[in-house]
Amino acid sequence: MECALASRGASRHSGPEVQGPDCRVGPSHLDAHSHSYAGVVPRVVTDVLTFAVLGFMAVRLVTGVRESRTSAGRAIMAPIVRGLRWRHVWPAPLLLVVVGWLAWMLLLVPGLDWGWWSALGGDGNPVFGSSSTTSGTVWEWLVPTLFVVLLIAALPLFAFAEERLFRAGAEGWSRGLRVWKSVQFGLVHTLIGVPIGVAIALTVSGAYFMWVYLRAYHRTRSRREATFESARAHTGYNGFIIAVVLVAVLADAIS
Repeated sequence: MECALASRGASRHSGPEVQGPDCRVGPSHLDAHSHSYAGVVPRVVTDVLTFAVLGFMAVRLVTGVRESRTSAGRAIMAPIVRGLRWRHVWPAPLLLVVVGWLAWMLLLVPGLDWGWWSALGGDGNPVFGSSSTTSGTVWEWLVPTLFVVLLIAALPLFAFAEERLFRAGAEGWSRGLRVWKSVQFGLVHTLIGVPIGVAIALTVSGAYFMWVYLRAYHRTRSRREATFESARAHTGYNGFIIAVVLVAVLADAIS
């Protein structure tokens, strides 16, 4: 999963907002064009669907944490965590700015601001569990906090799974296939509710991870080591975004 990231949703702010690659990014006036089921589908139905999604996400996160504690999971996690260096972290804010700016521009295009999670009243990415359904209750901060804790515990494992799917073997691909895989990486995030425009913007992060993979492969001539290296860059990037999310949540709670 690409980290998903969220502040609290464009509908709560008056200016441009960067919620991270897996979340909505854009000015509040986009709400006038957003496609919500509110008023079309009974509130009880959207509430039930929202809790079903949150339950599914919770199960997936718990499953990831349990997998990370197995011998196979530790064999993947350990090399990624031990190998993390400053070079895997410092590009994250720059990449986030580029992805966020591009997503913001794309969300201005009618139709590209649609995502099924926001249509249900959710904010950003369901992996963070932020939704208008829980607004004003203890669940508003408890669910995102629990989800983030679970996500952090298995973050390298999730990153490695995506790198193995979208980057492993790229040394033998044509340039066109590498570009297409980067596009696929972005678009697959629509399946978890990310708005279409944000998913397209995530092609940029996919291209960056592809570059990291190929550079590592040319240096080591090892597909395994190259996959671990791009997974470290992916983990560093997602970790930075989670830190931004936590700061935003704390700031929102204090205010």
